[in-house]
Amino acid sequence: MCTECGSYLANALATDLRKSKMESYITEINLVIGEIQNALDHLKSWMEPEKPKKNVMTLLDTLRIYNDPRGVVLIIGAWNYPVQLSLMPIIGAIAAGNCVILKPSEVANASAKALAELIPKYLDSECYSVVLGGVAETTELLKERFDYILYTGSSSVGKLVRSAANQYLTPVTLELGGKSPVYIDSTVDMSVAARRILWGKCINSGQTCIAPDYVLCTRDVQYMFVEEAKKVLQEFYGDNKKESPDLCRIINDKHFERLVDLMKDGEIAVGGGYDASDRFIEPTILTNVKPTDPIMQEEIFGPILPIMNVDNAYDAIKFINSRERPLTFYIFTTDKTVQSLMLDNTVSGSVCVNDTMLQFCVDTLPFGGVGQSGMGAYHGKYSFDTFTHKKSCLIKSLNKLGENLSR
Repeated sequence: MCTECGSYLANALATDLRKSKMESYITEINLVIGEIQNALDHLKSWMEPEKPKKNVMTLLDTLRIYNDPRGVVLIIGAWNYPVQLSLMPIIGAIAAGNCVILKPSEVANASAKALAELIPKYLDSECYSVVLGGVAETTELLKERFDYILYTGSSSVGKLVRSAANQYLTPVTLELGGKSPVYIDSTVDMSVAARRILWGKCINSGQTCIAPDYVLCTRDVQYMFVEEAKKVLQEFYGDNKKESPDLCRIINDKHFERLVDLMKDGEIAVGGGYDASDRFIEPTILTNVKPTDPIMQEEIFGPILPIMNVDNAYDAIKFINSRERPLTFYIFTTDKTVQSLMLDNTVSGSVCVNDTMLQFCVDTLPFGGVGQSGMGAYHGKYSFDTFTHKKSCLIKSLNKLGENLSR
């Protein structure tokens, strides 16, 4: 489907988010194809029953852990990557032998309709179906009894999904979000660091759950970062940012207005332009931001990057730990001691050192949050494990020697 209908899906993404064809393939379609290939390459070994270690009482017996399908799985997708975040979980669910109901986000309407049109053409509709609709339809779906639910979206809705799942004690994976911090110190090559941070911030116009949300650094580092950021953004998007084919648009008027309000905090060091008629917001960097400012109270989910000043790595750790646990943490330093200090003294769903976003693309790493940023994980074998029940099995013989060993 992704190979034959990639252009069709890319057109839907362009309608919803003004994504370029290249960005649609790199951040959505190709990731799905890669996940499928990974499952095809390794599924046989994933499915093999595990052979756990025996103890003295089971020396003559057989021990196995079988991978049973969960049953019927509900996957609730998100609007920011409406193809990738809908299809990636389905791959693991199918690999594990489950039936799936997909509820794509109605906010990305064109992409949702494209999935509803294409999936029945490629998958058995008796086992895999797509439900379109909004809050009312999702609410009705959650009244049904599922064997597993995977939800991607906001923490507030995630709590509602979990509450509904509790009625039947249905296990859930919640892929949520939060404010993912970036720490930068003076040891980095700032031209490289700024490039990597701004790429992660500006892809999909910042509408990414693992996008860098804010920067923590000293005032000296802030000055170097801002100066490099001006050069990087000029290189990425040219003089007229609005005309760049590589900048997506904000998904709808509600989110656009929210983001414009957030730009009132601090001082605009870079960018600051916007056009309501086109839902365009220029990549923007804010300085002199305070912890109490509205922009520091919620996930930004847009191309706005506030900078808060700290004196050192210890202050950064203290600030991060005073907040909800983030989905990811980006550490930019060449000092191995500082890297270890931050890894050992913070809690987050994932960490990426000296780059952004790329940990998501590694299929041997689990992707998931912790605390308010989510629970459970998927990608690669972790998806297969999420959508299987690990069934323990002890097979004993009836000979008397075994009787004497065990009793």
